[in-house]
Amino acid sequence: MADADPAGPVMDRDEVDRALARLGQEHEAIETSLLALQDHAGRRLLEGARLTGVTAERWTSTEAAITLLWTYFDAYTDVLRAARVIRARRRWSSREDLVELTELLRGEPVTVAGSAAATANAPTPHGGQAGPGVLSERYSLSALVARMNELYASSLDMVVAADAVWSALPARIDLLSAELHRTSGLAHSVGVRPGEHPAGDDLERITRTLKKLREQVVSDPLAFWKPAEGSSAPGGGKPDTTVYDREARALEDVRREIDAVLTVRQDAEKRIVRLRDVLSRADRTLAEARTARGEVLAKIAATEVPVVSGPPTVLQEQLSTAAEYRRHAQWHRLSPLLESLEQKAEDELLRARESLTAVTAPLAVRAELRGRLDAYKAKVSRHGLAEDPLLVERYEKARRMLWSAPCDLRAAEQAVLRYQQAVAELLGATPGVPGQGAGPDERRGPGT
Repeated sequence: MADADPAGPVMDRDEVDRALARLGQEHEAIETSLLALQDHAGRRLLEGARLTGVTAERWTSTEAAITLLWTYFDAYTDVLRAARVIRARRRWSSREDLVELTELLRGEPVTVAGSAAATANAPTPHGGQAGPGVLSERYSLSALVARMNELYASSLDMVVAADAVWSALPARIDLLSAELHRTSGLAHSVGVRPGEHPAGDDLERITRTLKKLREQVVSDPLAFWKPAEGSSAPGGGKPDTTVYDREARALEDVRREIDAVLTVRQDAEKRIVRLRDVLSRADRTLAEARTARGEVLAKIAATEVPVVSGPPTVLQEQLSTAAEYRRHAQWHRLSPLLESLEQKAEDELLRARESLTAVTAPLAVRAELRGRLDAYKAKVSRHGLAEDPLLVERYEKARRMLWSAPCDLRAAEQAVLRYQQAVAELLGATPGVPGQGAGPDERRGPGT
């Protein structure tokens, strides 16, 4: 639609002809736009729908606006027809004709009754709605076109927005609902049910939300419309899919949870067998640690040996529970239990190995001292000092301590150190200090 020219002085014949030509084109454009609005799929849907909320309010106003548009258009048509009749009287219009034509084309020749039912709910030029106290409105053709442009834009905006929401959201909700139905069936088959598994509760909530969302979208589409910021074009904006997107993400989370449960169902037996093996190895390691502890207490004196605890019965009980879940196809319960058990079993095996290492540490120290003593004796022999009385005395003393039971590790370590010192003095080297690394000669090895 376009605007008419503003009012001016008496028009001449050429100005009248140009104005009539322009108004004729304008009339055709207005009629085409109104017919397109009348036939718009969104308008037909709005006309037959049971609307609520903001859409019901907007549609009441829009219906009145569309009715008023046709009233204005009819008035516009009447004035244009009258002007054409006057212009057709004579080839060369008289001044009286030109004055009359100027009044029609540039004056305020259009009077619209304001008390008509058609205008009761239509928006006024300044916003709001027309009240029953307005008896009539007068317009120039240019003002009338501007008013029709305003009503047309607001009406088209409402129709396009509602149609866009209806075209986008219900179909997507239906597709998501179909996927929800399929997922719910799969969830039920693996024991994911409301009240028994959080994912089952989520499915129930998503079902309720989607049902309510579809009802709201169908009855109040404008509640789900986000106008584009800074846009004045009719229908500028997009459907608000916030609720839909949230439920789609929630359903995807549920699908992942069910996939995890299905994976558990497929490899549950292997995982349970693997758990039994890990716990069995942990038990054997603890048993070995307890045996080693007895040996250490018998062979090593003056040392503290940590107590070895027994295998935790709670893990065996949980493993039995897992086997029960598998037998009864309670995959949704088995999944988190297996994940927890696998971590606990690995921790238990690590603890058992650490216990064995801690218990056998004194034996390892004794073995290291024995090896060091023999290595230094071999070194002394290579240098022809095997018969040195001091070395023989200190060697025998250290050897008796290390090969007697129970062995006093602290005293034996001091005896070995004294033997090392004697060897170093004879060979002119600095003996190593236990716990602080070896001297240069020792780092090369006792066989140098």
